[in-house]
Amino acid sequence: MKYLTIFFIKFLLFSNFVMAETIPTKSNILKNSSDCIKDSQTQFCKELISEIEKLQVVVFDQNRFKCQSSLLGLQSEIIAAYYLKNFLNKRISLMIPYVIKNC
Repeated sequence: MKYLTIFFIKFLLFSNFVMAETIPTKSNILKNSSDCIKDSQTQFCKELISEIEKLQVVVFDQNRFKCQSSLLGLQSEIIAAYYLKNFLNKRISLMIPYVIKNC
């Protein structure tokens, strides 16, 4: 019974390790978001919005609400660039400096 319990605990720890998602780094998000805001590529921008959402959850758990708000603003800019790509010729990100400062 003791060995079965140890095996079960190891299985749970190992399965969580395998299923863990990678959280994107701030530098990757900043580089990719500036590229996406300049030229909103469809699938790339959708994936970036998901990655920013994952990072928002992480910083929320750390009670870093300024960072979370800045990430939410950046996410909004990417969504606007994606849906308004025909209306805006020159896009400048206003939220990237806030993400740099607050995160």
